[in-house]
Amino acid sequence: MSWRSERIWIELITGSRKTSNFCWAFILFLGSLGFLLVGTSSYLGRNLISLFPSQQIIFFPQGIVMSFYGIAGLFISSYLWCTILWNVGSGYDRFDRKEGIVYFSLGISWKKSPDLPPITYERYSVHQNSS
Repeated sequence: MSWRSERIWIELITGSRKTSNFCWAFILFLGSLGFLLVGTSSYLGRNLISLFPSQQIIFFPQGIVMSFYGIAGLFISSYLWCTILWNVGSGYDRFDRKEGIVYFSLGISWKKSPDLPPITYERYSVHQNSS
């Protein structure tokens, strides 16, 4: 999405709130929760997930490894959910044609980050007359 006038052009930058990030965070959360439940059920000797007979999995070494993968996946999933919640990477670019200045602003939604220093540019013609 962008906004344009004769003098100023503002281009909005989408942050981490994308559909693909929601899908990956959700899939990773469910997968890691499944690994952790299978590892826990192999430790307890009970079937916590009725779909899979996890009593056949021996706790050492398979159950420990599955529990480790489940815990690691939950940490990565929580990181993804935090970046989605904070909308990391969102911001805007503002191009000012009259003054020849480009402004960039990126940040996290809960923390107002200062704007980056502006960049000046000059207009160059693509076509040059050769005589």
